[in-house]
Amino acid sequence: MASEVVIAQTTIDNEDLAMALASGAVESRLAACAHVDQPLTAVYRWKGAIETAQEWRISYKTTTARLPELEAWVSREHSYEVPAWITLPVTGGSDAYLSWVDEQSSAE
Repeated sequence: MASEVVIAQTTIDNEDLAMALASGAVESRLAACAHVDQPLTAVYRWKGAIETAQEWRISYKTTTARLPELEAWVSREHSYEVPAWITLPVTGGSDAYLSWVDEQSSAE
């Protein structure tokens, strides 16, 4: 396999925007797939105050090779001033699935 597979995650406070972030990344081949989780409650400190918000988490399956472009794209398309952005290494999985992620998230 050419690149290592990673899962990158962000959250957003609008379901339609979550779906747009998910589908846009897949359409652009920045990720092989994206999952949009059911709404969750986020509690966080922002500008000195404790905030509570309903958010949707988007989890992208992509490769380390595509990760910089995906991160830049999400940053441009996201409505938050400071979007959440974390990446998680994939330490195992079926060869067939990991190869599919690599193939589907490679630039055409």
